[in-house]
Amino acid sequence: MNPRKITNQIDLLGVIDWDRTVFDSLIPLPDGTTYNSYLLKGSDKTALIDTVEPGKSSILMNQLNQVPEIDYIVSLHAEQDHSGTIPLVLEKYPNSVVYTSQKEKPMLLDLLPEIDPDRIITVEDGGELSLGDLTLKFIYTPWVHWPETMSAYLIEENILFSCDFFGSHLATSKMFADEDPLVLASNKLYYAQIMQPLRKFVSKNLEKLEHYDIDMICPSHGPIYNIPEFVLSAYDEWANGPSKNMVMIPYVSMHNSTLRMVEYLMSSLCDRGIIVQPYNLETATIGQLATCMIDASTIILASPTLLGNPHPLLANAISLTALVKPKAPFLGYIGSYGWGDTVSKKIAQMAAPLKKDVLPFVTAKGYPNEAVKKELDDLAQQIYEKHTELGITK
Repeated sequence: MNPRKITNQIDLLGVIDWDRTVFDSLIPLPDGTTYNSYLLKGSDKTALIDTVEPGKSSILMNQLNQVPEIDYIVSLHAEQDHSGTIPLVLEKYPNSVVYTSQKEKPMLLDLLPEIDPDRIITVEDGGELSLGDLTLKFIYTPWVHWPETMSAYLIEENILFSCDFFGSHLATSKMFADEDPLVLASNKLYYAQIMQPLRKFVSKNLEKLEHYDIDMICPSHGPIYNIPEFVLSAYDEWANGPSKNMVMIPYVSMHNSTLRMVEYLMSSLCDRGIIVQPYNLETATIGQLATCMIDASTIILASPTLLGNPHPLLANAISLTALVKPKAPFLGYIGSYGWGDTVSKKIAQMAAPLKKDVLPFVTAKGYPNEAVKKELDDLAQQIYEKHTELGITK
């Protein structure tokens, strides 16, 4: 990708990574990603905001071939998809220095020990850097998603360089998001997997940004938000809004006994006007599960007994839930067994750290009989009443 003009004095550099399929050896990237770098050309000085993944450094360095001088490299986040090419930029521009947050400097030196510590300058929250006719104001935005993360606000243009905050893993040649539903869906997936566990910090940082007039948001991943309210309002809803009248059911079934319980409970919930979203854990992705956790008010875990334990796929789903920390206040379990109902106690122990309001567990020996179906109906009714208390039922 060649450099592209955002304004007369700002260029979008970086990489569109069409082929990347996983991030952090964990997060699926169904639509690839981008590593955004921004070149700011002031009347006196030039600054580069963030770099790119080390494996893509040649692309960024080629984009800089026509840039005679860079005075400042602004590093908003130490993770290598942002910082990995800083050593090459410092080598190309021997008079340049790195500006970063106080917490990031030691992290950069841990991750990129080849950097000379004397070439890293730390800035305070609210500190400013003059490029002549352009001024960057640094805004500490910790825990979106590392403790050292900060944003940079271009005062004269009302542009926020937001780092991972508001990012989206979306490989696209479209520079601006406009109000594209595809961009919002990608952003929600990004939020679900990266920001959701930290939503109390998301909320605090959203409040911090209310003091700024923002005409454009330039994140480190995905397209630029030329209509900032498009993503700001979505983040506010995801972080601060109520959960929905929805039940999420991650399930696994070996011989269809648990599946029959899931299907019966789904019907009973639907009869009560509750949205149900089941996920077969044999095929569901981490992204699907995490995204649904933004909205669901109740999570019902469903698994057969396997050697006296819940199925490993469900155990993994519980671990994911613990990582994501969804806002859903209610949690339950349904499942089948053959000769011993030993799983309920183990599920309760595994789910205890989630600190949810635990609903009555329903288990069946083999296929669900009429008594079990009655218990499932009672569970559906209790969920309806719980949701009614939250004020989310019609």
